[in-house]
Amino acid sequence: TAAAAEARFISSAKGKGLFATRNIRKGEIVFVERPVVSSQFLWNALYNYRACDHCLRALETAEENAQRLLGRSSLVLPHPEQCSIRKDLHQQCPRCQVMYCSAECRQAALEQYHQVLCLGPSRDDPTHPLNKLQEAWRNMHYPPETSSIMLMARMVATVKQAKDKEWWIKAFSQFCNKTANEEEEIVHKLLGDKFKGQLELLRLLFTEALYDEHLSRWFTPEGFRSLFALVGTNGQGIGTSSLSQWVHACDALELPLLQREELDAFIDQLYKDIEKESGEFLNCEGSGLYVLQSCCNHSCIPNAETSFPENNFLLHLTALEDIKAGEEICISYLDCCQRERSRHSRNKILRDNYLFTCSCPKCLAQADDADVTSDEEEEGEGETDDAELEDEMTDV
Repeated sequence: TAAAAEARFISSAKGKGLFATRNIRKGEIVFVERPVVSSQFLWNALYNYRACDHCLRALETAEENAQRLLGRSSLVLPHPEQCSIRKDLHQQCPRCQVMYCSAECRQAALEQYHQVLCLGPSRDDPTHPLNKLQEAWRNMHYPPETSSIMLMARMVATVKQAKDKEWWIKAFSQFCNKTANEEEEIVHKLLGDKFKGQLELLRLLFTEALYDEHLSRWFTPEGFRSLFALVGTNGQGIGTSSLSQWVHACDALELPLLQREELDAFIDQLYKDIEKESGEFLNCEGSGLYVLQSCCNHSCIPNAETSFPENNFLLHLTALEDIKAGEEICISYLDCCQRERSRHSRNKILRDNYLFTCSCPKCLAQADDADVTSDEEEEGEGETDDAELEDEMTDV
């Protein structure tokens, strides 16, 4: 079928946008997209959220997933046949032992970037340049995570391994670029107050681990900052969970009423208990760069949303409304709670994290509202962490 959407240049201020090429019905999947490159977050991996090193598919069974999040190894899930995890297909890299969900993912990683990044027997050697880089990053970027230095490492490794290096450099350069001042703001946001010193330390470690003359610009102070800002602005959160897959499968079961009520009550209680134990950290989380999705502009009343229903890095963009041919397709960079706040609060979050002021129909309609937040909003002001923004993106 012909593509339902295409990217078009709007203006130098707005950059690109995504537009419907035909009428799209509410509930329709506009496209499914795989990332150019993706990577699990480093703390997420350290805390044993086991995911395929290539596609981020969760590797634990739903029961193991629930046991770990609950801290209770005795938990038994009903309907185990509804778990989609196939451990018989899992493979590891024979040299460095990272895990993949399938032979296909192991091969795809090897062909794209893993030859350069495979640590081999040095996997646990703290003095290896790549391990030093990851350790430094973890010490700067605590959970809740919004980005990973390894996404940038995979970009470099991809170009290093590629026969057609120019093609990949061009592929990465099509992501939204910012001016030097804007870049500095984004990097500052990702690294906090000590960002200048931290950025230089990261650049030196990044250079030691990965330098390549074809990409010499990415290793200069300006080029490294640009790379950082590119990932900070365009990175799309990815969340996967074998438990949520199991829940979706259980929801679809045809059960007698009493059994249905029992199962629903069990699942509700399970999530309450998990929240007490693990808080909001339910998913295997990472981020990726998606060519089409990165063209989607924000609206506080979005007509589409992203999700990861296949339990891997394949992003589904689904229409929330009927969309007419020629209409712009917008997603929201804010989560549901943030979208309910005042125009002033919404725009503060968007300016801080994405460097723009929103002029969607909702914001224009509220343009005359006072530029102050209500009392309850004042109390909530401190709670909006930039990480929550990515959280909306990682909902499975």
